[in-house]
Amino acid sequence: MQARSRFVDVDGLRTHYLEAGEGEPLVLIHGGGAGADARGNWRSCMPGLAARYRVLAVDMVGFGDTDKPPPSVFEYSQAARNRHLEGFLRVLCLPAAVLVGNSMGGCTALGVAMAAPARVRGLVLMGSAGLNATLSPELRTILGYEPTLENMRTLVATLTAPGFEVDDELLQYRYERTQAAGAMAAYGATMRWIAAQGGLFYPEQDIARVRTPALVINGREDCVVPRELAWRFMELLDNASLHIIAHCGHWAMIEQPQAFTGTVLAWLGLLDASAGEVAPCVA
Repeated sequence: MQARSRFVDVDGLRTHYLEAGEGEPLVLIHGGGAGADARGNWRSCMPGLAARYRVLAVDMVGFGDTDKPPPSVFEYSQAARNRHLEGFLRVLCLPAAVLVGNSMGGCTALGVAMAAPARVRGLVLMGSAGLNATLSPELRTILGYEPTLENMRTLVATLTAPGFEVDDELLQYRYERTQAAGAMAAYGATMRWIAAQGGLFYPEQDIARVRTPALVINGREDCVVPRELAWRFMELLDNASLHIIAHCGHWAMIEQPQAFTGTVLAWLGLLDASAGEVAPCVA
């Protein structure tokens, strides 16, 4: 499957995304690790998902081929990422999409569900940030990344389960992504903001107000978002289910793409069966 590369203006930010398939919209949001983008994070999952849905994998602001405004004129905060994703849904006239987010992408999907619930008909939170109220050693490794190929290897080892064979092609790809103009300035500003907050989290009472159907997925060996936090998400989200994937760290979509895709498709089948009419688009 060849995904189509597209750009759209979202409130002045030239925003890149990949699109494949037809049907109800499924928006994939990558995580915030160095070198992350839509293609590198979702390439193993897009064919299976696009067989049944219109899949749109977006590069968040500061990542991939989306604009990377200088930190002097743009605050790389979680609120800014939430606004950017909500604007992406609005500009593409996606009235009720399913949002699938990994790590920081999950936190961003959750933020949009809190701010604009009518635009989100379902949430898949995979290794999702949003309850990380402390800076663990693993999170500090992500925050402190300096751009070398060996540091990228260390970062990937932190994000994956023991025994996962690191793909040299993926390492090189992610490292090269960090070399793009403005990439490390945006990444540094993003990580400094997280460090200043003491983590990447929302108040639990705000999370508990979300009524959107949700699927929480976590790798059993995830050290960045331990499975205890996945369980807490399920406790807080009134309409949530939980699935733990064995022999898997923080990157279920890369480490266990078949298990991840199969679980998501099964849950989406249940969601589709119970769905009512979708409201018309409001731009």
